[in-house]
Amino acid sequence: MEEKTRVIFRTFDDTKEVIAFLPDVPANPGYVMSYMHVGQHGEADYLGLVKRTHLSYPDEFAALKRELENIGYVLDTRIKIIPNRIRNY
Repeated sequence: MEEKTRVIFRTFDDTKEVIAFLPDVPANPGYVMSYMHVGQHGEADYLGLVKRTHLSYPDEFAALKRELENIGYVLDTRIKIIPNRIRNY
């Protein structure tokens, strides 16, 4: 069985772009790994971006989810990260 990666999809309120937060992928302290169509992987301030985004609906994140799966991720979609459980390796 393949290991699943937790993912939280959120949509920017102003641009409607979707960002995927990948809390299990290593990132520098205080950040979480993220993924977007443009720019792809990068570190992000999860708590700061939650203020500028809303939880994505399935029709909003379907294309980004497919893109992540096509590059090898096996995803476990969640609705939020509990802040004290953001871990960096």
